[in-house]
Amino acid sequence: MRRAASAITAPDDGDLTAYWKFHKAVARAQLTAWLPRGPCLLVDVSGPRAPAAELAAAAGHTVLRVVDRAANLSSVAPGARIIPLLGDPSQLSFLGDGCADGVLAEDRALSAWLAAEAMIAEIARVLRPGGRVLACVDSLVLGMAVLADQHHWAHLVDLPHADVVLVPWPDGTITRCYGPDQARELFGGAGLTVEWIRPRTVFSQSMVTHLLRHDPASLGRLVRAELAASSDESLGAQLVIAARKPR
Repeated sequence: MRRAASAITAPDDGDLTAYWKFHKAVARAQLTAWLPRGPCLLVDVSGPRAPAAELAAAAGHTVLRVVDRAANLSSVAPGARIIPLLGDPSQLSFLGDGCADGVLAEDRALSAWLAAEAMIAEIARVLRPGGRVLACVDSLVLGMAVLADQHHWAHLVDLPHADVVLVPWPDGTITRCYGPDQARELFGGAGLTVEWIRPRTVFSQSMVTHLLRHDPASLGRLVRAELAASSDESLGAQLVIAARKPR
């Protein structure tokens, strides 16, 4: 199974620093709002930069944090509620059926693991009936922007209608991008019911940068406004997907 090694990272640019601070704050707020009430057992198969395990543990949940390399395992700070496991996040054979109350697949996990059907099937298997999953993926909007930047104009015409969209990064790695239809098909194929899909952020970089440059203290208000905003689920560079395993 091929994993895309690159990640969406912010360029070292002063104009983007404020926006990426906002982006990270929104991601944390969305995850915090999604977390179950009451102590639960969660499995975290997120990418290496996601704070999902730490946030879930701080909320009182026990988290099995799955990482795919020993080097990554050493970077995970275990705690009373975080249990690091070295294994393939897309093949959770070391976990029993229906053992988890929830699964976290943040930081583009289902975009980085290109054979996402196998990964989502494993996620569905380890979820108990009624269990939930939160995932973040790269969107078709991002994929089209990357292809346009690379002048692959011919590929853009059929992109929204393709069953599987794989987009090369300039460094040669690949990301799998999803529109709402592809995301629903992926989750539905594993027997999961999609509850909602929304962009990670709907506010533009230029607007966020302008506001925070003039009023850095407005970050909290801006994040709350983002969470309350209604939006077309197909917008944004990343999509956040919440799904549930039927009882």
